[in-house]
Amino acid sequence: MLENGALSDHSRELRDHARVFVERVLEPAVAEMQQTQAIPKSVHQALKTAGYFGMTVPEQYGGLGLGLLDYAVILEQIGWSHRQWTLYLANNNGLASKAIGDLGTEEQRDRYLRGLATGDFLACFALTEPEAGSDAGAISTRASKAGNKWIINGRKHYISAADIADVTVVIAVTDKEKGARGGMTAFLVDSDNPGRTIARTHNTIGIDAVKQSEILFENCEVDEDAVLGEVGGGFKTAMRTLDEGRITVAASCVGHAQRCLDLMVEHARERKTFGKPLGSRQAIQWMIADSATEIHAARTMVYNAAARSDQGERISQDASMAKLFASEMISRVADRAIQIHGGAGIMNEVEVGRWWCDTRHYRIGEGASEIQRTIISRNLLGSELVSL
Repeated sequence: MLENGALSDHSRELRDHARVFVERVLEPAVAEMQQTQAIPKSVHQALKTAGYFGMTVPEQYGGLGLGLLDYAVILEQIGWSHRQWTLYLANNNGLASKAIGDLGTEEQRDRYLRGLATGDFLACFALTEPEAGSDAGAISTRASKAGNKWIINGRKHYISAADIADVTVVIAVTDKEKGARGGMTAFLVDSDNPGRTIARTHNTIGIDAVKQSEILFENCEVDEDAVLGEVGGGFKTAMRTLDEGRITVAASCVGHAQRCLDLMVEHARERKTFGKPLGSRQAIQWMIADSATEIHAARTMVYNAAARSDQGERISQDASMAKLFASEMISRVADRAIQIHGGAGIMNEVEVGRWWCDTRHYRIGEGASEIQRTIISRNLLGSELVSL
């Protein structure tokens, strides 16, 4: 089993470097981010300098060329500071860049990956629609062929960073009869392309610096070379990218939970009740012990799945398990952190309350817990008994 003690020297070096970056750059900027509800420009520049926009982009295109394990190790550290930092980095390193790196033509890779790696470009991945959330096969955004062009019409919603992205990976229906089985195609759409507009932007619970937006496509015309991968291969593209995306969400949960545990331990040592440290109470000790155990289990699941992916194995089952366990684990850990802090834990000025508030979305993004359970059970029982 691969766990923290089995990380390579290089992975540990990346982890330690990320922790220093978090303490020197990200932590001092959290207050500004929360006050302005935007990612500070100084942080964006620091992320560029550190190469963190291109962690998973191949070196030949200007990235660091890291595997999923090293990427997860770094995200865990960044997640210790705030979920919004990891969300800001996710598309350039994960959903969008992976799709371009795996399926793009050499011209597409050269055009987009270099900018994504440096942070000069930002990307977003547009799959979810008002009537197609968990059921990705039900999307209705259409792309119709017109000569040597494709015309895209439809609406995507709850798309992270769409309002600031320079390029969007869009999944659209190109053959309604085939549906998810060969009837969907991925397209690369530049954000200044006529016909692509932001219809609405949402602030979500705890996540207000990286917006969730609705993208409207109205007769959005793109050239044939905007097709990403094969015509009809869009659903497979979406599913392939989600596997790694779920690992990165789980890694962020681990970092988030570790922060909550650190706060628990600190408070239990310093706070006194009835003349004794709070940590001398068995009820408190057990909450801390349960949290530490669950964090260790989640971390091990993330590292093992990521290492298997780096070895070329399919990790759909492992990714769903890790995402399910980690996203539900962080809710339990954050709740215990509130409980240990008592009345202070529900005061706005006390840090732990913010961490509790930020946990809820983990069980929805990248596939809700119910979807993960369905995927896991389908892989065990077979699709003839379990269907999405």
